[in-house]
Amino acid sequence: MLRSRMPDVASLEMPVAVADHGSFSAAGKVLGLSPQAISLRMRSLESRVGEALLVRTPRESTLTQSGLLLGRWARNVLAAAELLDVGAAALRLEGHQELVVAASQTVAEHLLPGWLVELRRGQGQRGVPATVIRLVISNSASTIEHLRTGRAALGFVETPILPNDLHAAAVRQDELVLVVAPDHPWAARNRPVTAAELARCPLVVREEGSGTREALDAAMLANGIPRCEPARMELPTSAAVRSAVAAGSAPAVMSALAVRDDLALKRLVRVPVYGVALNRTITALWLTGGKSHAGPAKDLIALAGR
Repeated sequence: MLRSRMPDVASLEMPVAVADHGSFSAAGKVLGLSPQAISLRMRSLESRVGEALLVRTPRESTLTQSGLLLGRWARNVLAAAELLDVGAAALRLEGHQELVVAASQTVAEHLLPGWLVELRRGQGQRGVPATVIRLVISNSASTIEHLRTGRAALGFVETPILPNDLHAAAVRQDELVLVVAPDHPWAARNRPVTAAELARCPLVVREEGSGTREALDAAMLANGIPRCEPARMELPTSAAVRSAVAAGSAPAVMSALAVRDDLALKRLVRVPVYGVALNRTITALWLTGGKSHAGPAKDLIALAGR
């Protein structure tokens, strides 16, 4: 829960702009504010933080050490706020829809917001009007159906089972990892889980049509070890799978992107696996446009592949 003295996002732009541009006047030009307006906002920010952030002189005011430190912290908050702003705009349904993008959950949650930020920045640098994008979040199977029916112009999926009626371009690799609760017996073992052990273990899995589930099954089959145990639990979202694993239901194989924070907070433990390569390809799909897509969709595919 955020404290009541937490500065608002707009206020956090002040110390960052002053640090980046060296003066109130230069920062004001970037932010579209007068030096006096920035000074007033900085005073308000100092009141919230409870610490002097500026050394004020007749010629020019400079940031204190506390101001510089707050500015460094603020950069992370502003970057996250920009991702949230772009992502929220993509979810809104109102307005003219120039590009509808369908994406499976891992891509939509962990990768696509950053791609959209870079797309908007690149268009701004070129003087091109920002593309209005609507985001449709679904599993890989539903994303493919959205493309086939024309409800989306571009899609991103994680499944290795690609349709032959859509154009496809591999954009990047995604690592899958085996995770367990901290009190699970596998969390303390000093050797990797073998592919055969994984095949015999009931897992918490996503629903049918999930790219994560299809990628795991395909990886096991490629190594001649098909899964022989039914799922312990089948859930519709990555968040639900993470929660079930953390509660001790059973292990799961998930994208490393999806469990990064849980591993850092030690809510989950990563267990090495031997005998099967748990990797998958994230693929861009589209219905029209020949071998390459045009306009902002083409730009977005290029950004995804960086």
